[in-house]
Amino acid sequence: MLAFGIVFNLIGLGFFCWLLFALATHALPVFVAVTIGLAAFHGGAGAAGAIMVALICGVATRSIGRFAFATVRLPLIRAAIATLFAAPAAVAGYHVALGLADIGASSTIWREAFALIGAIMVGGTAWARISLYATTNFEQRLAAGLDHVPRMPAIRNR
Repeated sequence: MLAFGIVFNLIGLGFFCWLLFALATHALPVFVAVTIGLAAFHGGAGAAGAIMVALICGVATRSIGRFAFATVRLPLIRAAIATLFAAPAAVAGYHVALGLADIGASSTIWREAFALIGAIMVGGTAWARISLYATTNFEQRLAAGLDHVPRMPAIRNR
């Protein structure tokens, strides 16, 4: 029974770490959505209205950031957009790693070291996931006139 508990704890911790890295890219849209949703709720929109406003603003933030990163060609502006998405993810990674380090590490120095490593890893993961948005060949396809899926050539009747 003890072995099952250890295995399930490792699976749960692994799932938690996977979830942290999977959601690292979405730290900025979630932050924007929560902030605007709370502002709408305190402005009198009600719970349903605040949730709808928050959802729309979160999706818009993610979509605008993704579109801007994919279409902008200047590396400096791309770096600024990626930093806007990676910085909140790094802060979230710092606090999650600090919370996990509080469970196992007794020294303050080690807790801070683990938290900084977590911040770097989660921020780097968010940066890498944002940079994946630029790997589309939309500009090349548009320049070549391939804005549709190429079809097979028609077979002529003889």
